[in-house]
Amino acid sequence: MSGPLPADELLPVPCFSCHQLDPIQDSRWAALVKRHPKASVFHSVEWLRALRHTYGYEPVAFTTSPPTGELENGIVFCRINSWLTGSRLVSLPFSDHCEPLCDSVEDANFLFRYLQSTLAHQKWKYLQVRPIAGNLSETNDGTGFLPAATYFLHTLDLRPDLDEVFRSLDKDSVQRRIQRAERAGLTERCGRSEELLKEFYDLFVITRRRQRVPPTPCEWFRNVIRELGEALEIRVAYKDESPIAAIITLRFKEVVCYKYGCSDARFNKFGATSWLFWRAIAAAKRSGANEFDMGRTQLDNLGLLAFKNHWVPHPKRLVYWQYPYASTRESARSWQLKFAKRAFSFMPDRILRIIGQLIYRHVG
Repeated sequence: MSGPLPADELLPVPCFSCHQLDPIQDSRWAALVKRHPKASVFHSVEWLRALRHTYGYEPVAFTTSPPTGELENGIVFCRINSWLTGSRLVSLPFSDHCEPLCDSVEDANFLFRYLQSTLAHQKWKYLQVRPIAGNLSETNDGTGFLPAATYFLHTLDLRPDLDEVFRSLDKDSVQRRIQRAERAGLTERCGRSEELLKEFYDLFVITRRRQRVPPTPCEWFRNVIRELGEALEIRVAYKDESPIAAIITLRFKEVVCYKYGCSDARFNKFGATSWLFWRAIAAAKRSGANEFDMGRTQLDNLGLLAFKNHWVPHPKRLVYWQYPYASTRESARSWQLKFAKRAFSFMPDRILRIIGQLIYRHVG
């Protein structure tokens, strides 16, 4: 459903108007995502439906295009209404990145300024956007967006010949691990079955415990599998029929995106995770993909950062921008997170799963 929003008297470009639409119900959003070069799997209607079904978030897109015309641009958000963490507008929760689908700086500036002007009226605590490129403090004329979080984003170019791609990888930390896994006789199963999901999720819980955080609800993975269908693939590595590592990848156009990974640390010596990555990359290349998106990495996650740097030595910086931004609030949240992680490390798996079901809708 689409409709005009009241114009704000402070908006700098009076010839524009802002409209909102439901990107799940309005077919124009899917058409824009299909043709726009900056669109990703995180813009897709299927991903938005999975977010709504799992967490109750309300997707909404803002555009300068009128309701009766073709959709020329748009910025998609989820409304998060939480009694625990407050209400905010995020583009997009549980998504590594989400570009504004705007071809001009003027369109993007107008939409950002409109949203800033309505922040208090809508009772949102803040707006957050996650573009791959761009500096909102410059693009938006310094109107208050500040970095809320910074990550690294590793993307592997699949346009060269596959042998050339392999030779570009770190010889000691990647190539030899892949070869070691092959010598160890690891086997792989791929698909989206309930059995594969169970094996993935059991390993996922083990990994999240190691990271001292609750696991994402299993319902989330079921919903994403149901919505994305063949665009999602679970890959599980086995040693003597025992699952030892697993990854989930998502396909959108010519890009394959690594989204989730997990492993049993007792079997790290076999290099199963590197082997699964390579098999996913090889399959992506054979199917016509030209890029393998390895996902975001926190700056302080030195182990994961080193792992990905051996595949892509020069990652991009990925900045999440927020308006308004309060450093004191974030400092308090950081202290609370450290305390919670310590407590999570002592909890049994059953309790961690229940906590994950309860809290993730509040932290998107």
